[in-house]
Formats: sequence, C-alpha cells, structure tokens
Amino acid sequence: MTENWNLDRTYRSASGEVRWTALGAPDAPPVVLLHGTPFSSYVWRGAARALAGRHRVFVWDMPGYGASATHEGQDVSLAAQGRVFGELLDHWGLTAPGAEPAVVAHDFGGCVALRTHLLHGARYRRLALVNALALAPWGSPTYRLIHAHHQVFELLPPELHRGMAREYIRSGSATGLHPAVLERIVDAWCGEAGQPAFYRQIAQNDQRFTDEIEHRYGELDLPVLVCWGSDDAWIPVERAHELAARIPGAQLRLIEGAGHLVQEDAPAELAATLLGFLETT
Repeated sequence: MTENWNLDRTYRSASGEVRWTALGAPDAPPVVLLHGTPFSSYVWRGAARALAGRHRVFVWDMPGYGASATHEGQDVSLAAQGRVFGELLDHWGLTAPGAEPAVVAHDFGGCVALRTHLLHGARYRRLALVNALALAPWGSPTYRLIHAHHQVFELLPPELHRGMAREYIRSGSATGLHPAVLERIVDAWCGEAGQPAFYRQIAQNDQRFTDEIEHRYGELDLPVLVCWGSDDAWIPVERAHELAARIPGAQLRLIEGAGHLVQEDAPAELAATLLGFLETT
C-alpha cells in the first residue's frame, strides 16, 4: 500500500537541499504540485502519476519536509518556501515566456504558490488551490494550540509525540487513512530529526503569511480552480466559497465526502477534476 515514492534529484537552496523529481514526457505541458503540512509530496503520488500521462509533472518536498533537508536552525517559514519555489521554477526552466507551468497547491502549499506569484512575480498558466490555506483565521484548533505552546510540546516523550502526531494526521481524512499510509506519514515526524522538525515548522508559521497577500487575491489574472473536500475538519468548506468569491472568475469544485486530505480520500475524483481543469482551453 505504501508504494515506492522516490525523489531522485536535488537542488541546493538557501533553506537546505530540496529533493524533487519529474514524471511524464519532457515535452508535455508542465504542472507543478505543492504539498502542505504535515505532509510531503508523497500525498500527491496518485495524482502525479495520473497527470503524468498527459503532462510533465514536477513534485518536490519543501525544505524541512519529506526527503528534503531537515536541521536545527533551518528557515522553513512560508516566506522561505515561497522564495525556494521561485528558485526551483527557474532551475526547472519554467520561467521563460511560453514555458510557464500550471500549479496545483494543497494546504499551505496554496499560500506558498500565491506568495510566489503575488510577491515574487512568478507566472503560472493556471492555478488550482486544493483545500488551501489562504484566508484568516488560520489553522485548525489543534494546530493553533501547538503553535501557541510549541516549546511545551517539543518536550513530549517520543511515544507520546508519536501518538499525538498520529491522531492529528488521522483527523485530516474524512474516510480514514490506510494504516500503512498513516504510519508512513507519521514516521517522517518521529525520531531524533523528525520530532523537532515537526514543531519547528509549526512554530515558524502563522497567519501573517496569508495576511500579507489576502488583500491581493482580486489581482489574480489567470484561470483559478478552488477544489475542496466538503468534509474538511481542518479548513471548513465555507472557506472554499469565500476564497472563490475573492478571485475573479474562479471555478469552485467540491468533492463530496472527502476531508482535508482529499488526495487520499477521493484520489480518482481529484485526478479527474484536475485533468479537466488543466486541459480546459
């Protein structure tokens, strides 16, 4: 059930080594997938393979996540991730006129994609925001609690931390994660490197990163899809309606019965929705 997922290429960023890979024909239209927290590109594995039949799909683990570098003192803020994303687009050759990619972003990947576009001038052909973190108020109750008291949570014994992380991640699914998938996601946040990394990324991120750009969503001048699992317990579906209303011409698509981790809850429906959006003329 935990399929092989190997990011076999590297890029050295100011926030540490980034692992990435590309699927699909090199001359196919480019698509970049952005993950959120506390996840990695692994949650995009099914959609990436589905899209790769018709697109060149770029996937990457943000610094501090998945297979990318994790270390004490690392800048893993959403501001840093936005800068790294801009560097990667250039590294991949996706900044030249006519080479701009479509971007599909989940959770705080939505904030990263929006910041890179609005603050750093990155150009996209189109943008899909999937259960995206883009509006205040910020974060689920659990996330806000950990953010406010991260120094206390950092002291949890390893087994208590693992249990807490498992239950938190489990709540991102409305249908229930396969046990092997759940444990793979949890494993990344345990151990000598993983446990401090879990609290480091929560400590560094807060609402100011969306406050800085929220007033500019009306400036978005490209095709935008807002896609949401209707049963999201982390970012309620009402935010999908609000976000779509703020973006001129945005399409809104709800996936019934799916939670925040719509990639795991409804992978086929999500892939079909994204393909339809990416191939709309």
